[in-house]
Amino acid sequence: MDARIEPLNGPLPAIAWRWDPETDILSGSFKGQRKGAGLTGTLELTDDMGSVAVVDVASGVICGLDIVVWPEVQTVGTLAVPKQLTDGRVVLPSRPSRPGIASLEVDATLSVQTDANERTFHLRIGARRPVEVVRVADNLSIEVDQQGNLAGFWLTGVPAFPALED
Repeated sequence: MDARIEPLNGPLPAIAWRWDPETDILSGSFKGQRKGAGLTGTLELTDDMGSVAVVDVASGVICGLDIVVWPEVQTVGTLAVPKQLTDGRVVLPSRPSRPGIASLEVDATLSVQTDANERTFHLRIGARRPVEVVRVADNLSIEVDQQGNLAGFWLTGVPAFPALED
């Protein structure tokens, strides 16, 4: 999926992650700060193993993420967002054949790593490759590869999964 990095105008948005304890869905979003044309709706990333991540988009700007059906999660001792970050926005350009379309589905290979405390998650799209990491909100960074494709997401400050009550 094509992605373009734009400078951030204004303060860095805040995102709060929420778990749905009955479905294991992790969700977070923030208000987009861009006016104008562009995709508004969702981009659904699905893989052949049944994993699903839904990207929220407003006026072309990625402004949220829901991990609906998790790929197998690999736990590593420590996991940290790369230190070299750019504050900005990640924009998904409209396609002339589908301007402003409300939803789009893309087949992709998804993988997830988390730290031992499950407070930081790295959702990768496709194979590991060189990327630029853009901090789009206080607890969300997005990876864009050298070809201008969406490559992954860093989720930080994720609250503990709530315990289910009987």
